[in-house]
Amino acid sequence: MSSSAAIATSIFAVAMVATIAVGLLSARGRDKGLAEWSVSSRGLGVLFIWLLMAGETYTSFSFLGTAGWSFSFGVPILYLVAYLTTGFAVAYVVGPALWTYASRHRLISIADMAEHRFRSRPLGILVAVVATVFIVPYIQVQIQGMGVVVNAMTYGSIDLRVAAVISFVVAEVFILVSGLRGSAWVSALKDVLVIAAVAFLAVYVPMHYLDGVGDFMQRMVTEKPEWLTFPGHDSGGLDGTWFISTLLLNAVTITIFPTTVAGYLSARSPNALRRNALLLPWYQLLLFIPMMVGATALFVMPNLGNPDLALFSLVTDSLPAPLVAVIGVAGALSAIVPMSVFMLAIGTLWGRTLLGGGNGADPRSRRTGQAPADDVRTKRLSQLVCLLAGLLALAGALFFPNTLVQLSVLSYEGLAQLVPAVLLGLYWRRMTAAAAGAGAIVGLAVMTALWASGNDPWNGVNGGIIALGANLAVTCAVSLLRPGTDRPATAGRSEAGSAVAASGGTP
Repeated sequence: MSSSAAIATSIFAVAMVATIAVGLLSARGRDKGLAEWSVSSRGLGVLFIWLLMAGETYTSFSFLGTAGWSFSFGVPILYLVAYLTTGFAVAYVVGPALWTYASRHRLISIADMAEHRFRSRPLGILVAVVATVFIVPYIQVQIQGMGVVVNAMTYGSIDLRVAAVISFVVAEVFILVSGLRGSAWVSALKDVLVIAAVAFLAVYVPMHYLDGVGDFMQRMVTEKPEWLTFPGHDSGGLDGTWFISTLLLNAVTITIFPTTVAGYLSARSPNALRRNALLLPWYQLLLFIPMMVGATALFVMPNLGNPDLALFSLVTDSLPAPLVAVIGVAGALSAIVPMSVFMLAIGTLWGRTLLGGGNGADPRSRRTGQAPADDVRTKRLSQLVCLLAGLLALAGALFFPNTLVQLSVLSYEGLAQLVPAVLLGLYWRRMTAAAAGAGAIVGLAVMTALWASGNDPWNGVNGGIIALGANLAVTCAVSLLRPGTDRPATAGRSEAGSAVAASGGTP
């Protein structure tokens, strides 16, 4: 092992020990119930909510995929900033409504909400299973991303598979003990390193390889104009139509993403979510820096074999080992934090709906305001599911790296099919459980058919939004033609309107 590799590996090892310590210490003095483990007893303030939800958006993809897409395609990567920022605007309204509804009925996941709203445990199970199917690939992507980052930062000294196992162990240790609060604390460490790393790279990379940011922009305009206009360079049809349709789909879907909802429900109050929605778009400015670094690699390493290594190839090429290690640790934590929240979200989805006997199907629980007990058994089973989901993703990363990851392309499209059941049902009193279930199944079928037949995108339109249109059509038709007896708990008003009014806002 070279001296550079030894230095980088040592710094990485210290950082992983510190990460576990921070995560474990966050659980001191806290109760041991399911609500504390899954949503931190709804007790996090604005700062920790911001750190937690920012940590979910700035993942290993931000270091690898963002720079890689910028290197390969150019302007289509801007969809990432666009949908996240637009999604936070939607979350300004949706977040407080979901928080108030869940808090009133003591719910902790989107599966709980669907089950409680429609008094239908089968619908809650459907939501939990569908969400799990489309979250597991995200865990695998983070595990493999961690492997790539650590392998690069240690100059190849730590094997990809070893790094994958390390990331899994680190994330599982603190998430099983500390739950969502542990992820929030580790996010604080991660965000300090991320902000410092990308701020440094924003100045250093264009100055070291070119004549500054001005020269970089001038060369992009004169030498690489196709990277700056739709559909980008060799992007396979990711044009303006795809951009807008993907932005709309993802901006709505992210508001009911199980990990996003976990962030909502951990907040101390609805106002904390509103302030958070105003602050989070500023964090997305950091995404422009990996984009710039990836584009810089076009002039420095035009024949780079793996575009996802654009950022770390420049870093390892030009910086001393200690700085490479610090930037690598920031990238590694950007995989560990979202990985932990994804695993926690799956455990929470299964907690009450599948493992705890249900929560909201009994109308008496609505009248009394009593929620099912956060018993130790349900929490332990949820933790077991969390562990099994992580092991499944780890197995995929180790043995089938090119199989399960393909599903990650469909993750947002698949989770979008849950929007009517989770969100629309709170606003539309007439919507029924049968309609929500039928719509979701049709939407998933359409999405899968478009993808399997190679028609996603279809004439430039994101296949997920076409599937969501079919989903909504079926949901509306079934609700209107076959009205059921299930109704939301608040007679005479929509659940969302009642929830927002209770939280101090307007529907």
